[in-house]
Amino acid sequence: MPVVAFPSGASGSAVPSGHPTEVQTVAGAVERFLDSLDAATTRAGYTRTLARLTAVTGPHHPVADLDCDHYAAVMTAWDDAAAATWNRHLSALISFTTWAQRQDLLATNPARRLLRRKTNHRGDHAIPATRLEKLFTDDRRPLRERLLWRLLYETAARAEEILSLNVEDLDLEFHRARVTSKGGAIEYVHWATATARLLPRLLTGRTRGPVFLADRRAPVSGRGRLSYPRAEYLFKTASAELDPHGDGWTLHQLRHSALTHLAAAGRTAPELQAKSRHQHLASLGRYVRLGEETSARITAEHAPAARRRTRTL
Repeated sequence: MPVVAFPSGASGSAVPSGHPTEVQTVAGAVERFLDSLDAATTRAGYTRTLARLTAVTGPHHPVADLDCDHYAAVMTAWDDAAAATWNRHLSALISFTTWAQRQDLLATNPARRLLRRKTNHRGDHAIPATRLEKLFTDDRRPLRERLLWRLLYETAARAEEILSLNVEDLDLEFHRARVTSKGGAIEYVHWATATARLLPRLLTGRTRGPVFLADRRAPVSGRGRLSYPRAEYLFKTASAELDPHGDGWTLHQLRHSALTHLAAAGRTAPELQAKSRHQHLASLGRYVRLGEETSARITAEHAPAARRRTRTL
């Protein structure tokens, strides 16, 4: 049987000269980049952004030919989004660019004209506990949503960590779950009694697969995993009724609210760090700012006159 050799390029490879290899295409490079990420939460967050890049350029477009116009076209999808959302997708493009440059696939920086947007933190970023309880107990909302919201609040975990959970990650007896943190470490998050009562109802005997299933069935594997954009949309829509601004709240505000409420209840910064799993105590500064009322009380309690009254008593 005769053997027909494939045409070779100048390097002797089996790829015609001038034709990009699989890894030199946008689709191939994106796939390799995502595979290189250790943290499942980071990989899930970057996937949507880079899928948009592949759609804009076409899967066979050479990575070396990426330019500023391609990246600008990608980011138009989030022109009207919140600053934090814009910045999150831009970070994904920048990370991919840095990786591609290190792999000698890309010599330029197509993200150089794109700027991060300034985030405006509203003073009421923490959601009042009474309003959260109304959301958690609103029987008009599906069990899946009510459990997700309560679980995010009780664990003070990142939304990506909880949405990435599989049933086999749960330790129902000890009210905890194994998560892959932002830096790729394996850690545990803990929930309270209310979540413990709801989880078995959601799982209904399931022993494997995503804890939070999508509404639609995947073509091959059955039910897919609930995505971050869908979960965020459902929460914002439901919470708009209770938000005085009418905008609705974000999933991240559940984590922020949990830590703020714990700080207001007197938990120390190290205790908050144990709960939130922040790497640095300095990151918890915004949660332990209890405001002018607390400042006035502390000042009054430690005034010389107050100490003299205490000694007299």
